[in-house]
Parts: sequence; structure tokens; C-alpha cells
Amino acid sequence: MKNEIRIASGQGYWGDLPIAPFKQVTEGDIDYLVMDYLAEVTMSIMQKQKNKNPELGYARDLPEVLRDILPTCKEKNIKVITNGGGVNPHACALETLRHAKELGIEGLKIAVVYGDNIVDELDYLVSDDCKLNNMETGESIEIIRDKILSANVYLGAFPIVEALQKGADVVITGRTTDTGLTLAPMIYEFGWAKDNFDLMAVGTVAGHILECGAQASGGNLLADWESVEDMANIGFPIAIAKPNGEIIITKHESMGGKVSFETIAEQLVYEIGDPAEYITPDCVVDFTSIKLEDLGNNHVRVYDVKGKPDTEFYKVSCSYEDGWSAEGGLTYSWPKALTKAKAADKIIRKRFEMLGLNFEEIRTEYIGYDSCHGPLSKQLDEDDINEIRLHIAVRSHDKNSIVRFGREIVPLVLTGPPSVTGFAGGRARPSDVVAYWPALIPKKLITPQVEIMEL
Repeated sequence: MKNEIRIASGQGYWGDLPIAPFKQVTEGDIDYLVMDYLAEVTMSIMQKQKNKNPELGYARDLPEVLRDILPTCKEKNIKVITNGGGVNPHACALETLRHAKELGIEGLKIAVVYGDNIVDELDYLVSDDCKLNNMETGESIEIIRDKILSANVYLGAFPIVEALQKGADVVITGRTTDTGLTLAPMIYEFGWAKDNFDLMAVGTVAGHILECGAQASGGNLLADWESVEDMANIGFPIAIAKPNGEIIITKHESMGGKVSFETIAEQLVYEIGDPAEYITPDCVVDFTSIKLEDLGNNHVRVYDVKGKPDTEFYKVSCSYEDGWSAEGGLTYSWPKALTKAKAADKIIRKRFEMLGLNFEEIRTEYIGYDSCHGPLSKQLDEDDINEIRLHIAVRSHDKNSIVRFGREIVPLVLTGPPSVTGFAGGRARPSDVVAYWPALIPKKLITPQVEIMEL
């Protein structure tokens, strides 16, 4: 058993800093690189891509990222774990193997974890014992059944553990929890027992800290953000894990950013509901038990984390089609920029009424004034504002209304208040609205599978 392992975060979401994984594997010593690509909306996007092309459905830049780091990972024996396989991890693995072959890498083992994607099994799964009702509203899934785009189970750490036990150098999964990516190598390396829920909890907390990338190492920091040095070269966080469950969060010394009590504390409260009941497939974590100690020099100790037994359910994330939306806007300049923008909003809303357009929601924002804080925004002297961006968004199940909305923005240039610009983008175009349906499914109905692919 190793005395410690170093697990580095490489991506916090699909679209994160492209150079981060390369920096993590080249700027210092690590044992594992974990990359989180998925969010609820990401799964629906990937499923739509796969429906159009069966060879897609994964984070398309992931194979290129792996191409850039695989030589170094192979040389340093760094294992990579990622959920960037989305709804088609097999295709992602094939593309990665193609790159590895072109690079002349031999003996590479890629593990693919299946079992989370149940969109094609809903007719079989939905029953008296598994209703998949909306866990927030209690509504029956039948009301959206014919509109469902994707349905994915949040798997935990143990399928990844199995992949590592089978000798995988790279593990590509579908919808695995963000925290499971980091917990898995701790279970594998230290032999932690599945029913030691305090250890499951501490690994889960470490995963929660790493899951958003540089948000734990100075990025998006509220507390004294101006003290974060060299943000252009920001280092992503690294968890140093020990067999006894102690975790130290740090970063590469050569990189910018900041790891402190504040950066870790802010990340810990990210996306937290009941802090005493943070539910994952592997355990339930009591976040109120977490203790932090700032050791200085970009090292923070995490300890005394308490956990409780996992539940008998997996969470299921479904997405479904829910109409259309469109958005557009214009910029009004001084004098009385805000007054002009408000007048334009009244004019266009009146035109919507005259045309009989059917919208479930119309949302107006005055960017530069209230787009962040809405009605809580401080009242400003309208004569002193240099410019305001009028932004209007609409949502409807009537596509014709959405299309007509797109034809009503630009005419305001010559049929509304003066001193207007920012209309070069043309007409607003309809976009599909994708809605979220959370549900629970008994674990006994789901059987994760691990496939090894190798050169």
C-alpha cells in the first residue's frame, strides 16, 4: 500500500481551460488525473449529437486532450479517469486508441464503464417498483415519456475501482458522479472497505473539492480575489490522499492561483442542499463535520469527515424537450439610455399583444443595470448611464410565436427610441428548450459493466 497518492483535477466541466490537463501532468508529480466533463444539460446535448451521428455523444475535445498527455502519462505511470465519455464512452475510447496508435504508444489499456445510460430501457424499467416519478414534484414520468431525450443513472466510484483493478491506464465513463472520479483511486490504492462510510465520505469530499477545477485554487473566488496571483497561469487543485483518510489540498508550486482556507471553504458550499445529508451513490456525507486547517504555502488539510450508509437508490437525470426559446437585444446610448431601453421593452411587448403571440415567459434584462441582481439592483440616475443593453428572451411551446419574435427585435431600430446600436447579429433564431427531470431508481435494477480495450 502506498503512503499517499496525488490526485489532480484536470477539467471542471466541458469547455474548461484546455491547457490544464497538460500542465497537471508536466509541472509536477501526480499519480492520477481526474477530469469532470458532465452536467445535466451536457448529457442532453450529447444524446442529441449521438442521435444524429452514432459515432458521437461524448466530449469531442477529450480524445485530443488525451492525445496531448498520453505520452507523459505513460512515461510517468499517471492514470487518467474521466466521465467525458458522456452517452457514448465506447466511441470516445476508440478515438483515443486511434490517437495512441498514431503516437506509437504500446500496451495502453482503456477501460470503458457502461450501465448508466437507460434511455432505451425505460419501457422495461418503468413499473410498479420503479416509477421514475419526478423526485421534486411527484409528477408521473408518463407526462413527458414521449419527449425524453436522455436518461442517465449517476453511478459511483466502484465501477471505476473495478476498472483500475483490471489494469486500466485510462478510465472513460458515462454519467459517473463528479465525486466518484476522485474517490475511486483512494479505494483502489488503499483498500478501503465499502462499508467504512467515514472513509467513503472523506474521499467524496475530496472529489467535491476537485470537481470544479480551479474554483478550488483561486478561480471564481469571492474572498479577496485580488490576492490571487498569476491567474493567467492558474494551477488546478491537487488532493494528496493518505490511507487514514487525511486529505491535503494543494497545487503545483510552479503554477499561479491560491489554495487557502477560503478557496476550499467556498468550494465546499458549492451546490449544497442539506449540508448534513449530501447524498451520493457511495455514502451520505455530513458536511457539517468537515474540518479545515490552513497549513500555509498553498496547503489545506481536510479531516474529521463523517459519513453515513448509502441509500438503496441511484439518482437518474432525465432531459426532455419542452418547447422553444429565443433571445435578442439592442444597445441604447446616453442620454437617458435606461429610459430608452425601458420604452423599447414596453413597445415590443405591446406589439406581441397586438400580434397575438403566445409566450409562457418573457424576460427582460437591462445589462449594465439589473441583469445580475434583478429587482434588488440599486436604483441609478438614468441620465448618467452611458449605455444599456436591452436583452429580451422568450419561451413558448408555440414555435410560430418564437419565430415571429425573432422578426420583431431589429425593427425597433427605426420604429422605437433613438441612439440605438448592436443589431448586426440579425434576427433571433429559435432554440430547443431542454428541461430536467430528476428521479430515483433502485440500485438492484442497474448493473454497471466494465470493458477493457487495449492496443
